[in-house]
Amino acid sequence: MRGLRIRLALLAALGAAALLQGGCSTASAVRVQPWERGNLADVTMNPDRDPLGATMTEHVYFSREASSGGKGVGGSGCGCN
Repeated sequence: MRGLRIRLALLAALGAAALLQGGCSTASAVRVQPWERGNLADVTMNPDRDPLGATMTEHVYFSREASSGGKGVGGSGCGCN
């Protein structure tokens, strides 16, 4: 009897999680409205807005991983671009 209750509780939790996840996948939830597009076009949303910071991050990555390349152009860190 106790095992049945645990199974029912687990099924109820899985069902609730499925309903919550399914509600987030509607097209209206991810659509950007015309008046919200100005926020996304702001300079702060650009990942390359700080060239010095990007260069320093790339240097740290190169120093730690002992690899370079593979960022933006095809290939990997082995130099075989």
